[in-house]
Amino acid sequence: QVQLVESGGGLVQPGGSLTLSCTASGFTFYSAVMKWVRQAPGKGLEWVSTISGSSSFTSYADSVKGRFTVARDNTRKTLYLQMNNLTVEDTAMYFCQKDGLKGQGTQVTVSA
Repeated sequence: QVQLVESGGGLVQPGGSLTLSCTASGFTFYSAVMKWVRQAPGKGLEWVSTISGSSSFTSYADSVKGRFTVARDNTRKTLYLQMNNLTVEDTAMYFCQKDGLKGQGTQVTVSA
């Protein structure tokens, strides 16, 4: 079955950086469109980024454009999200997603 395991979250100061990872199994990763989504405390799920199977297409929410970069390593079946210049508004649980399915998430907290 599809398994998605996120990691790399943590506590970081405003302006800092983090790289999230998502290790996938149970499906043909190299052909799968993958997404990052997040959920801030008390809010709904927010789309962050999408990447095609070949990495030829990427897309970002306006709130993260220019600060976040999505990437993938199909040989390692791993999805990444490089996050720079983090702000308190980026505090959320981050999930990788395939066809609406997501993992358990990794918490990112941005605080001074």
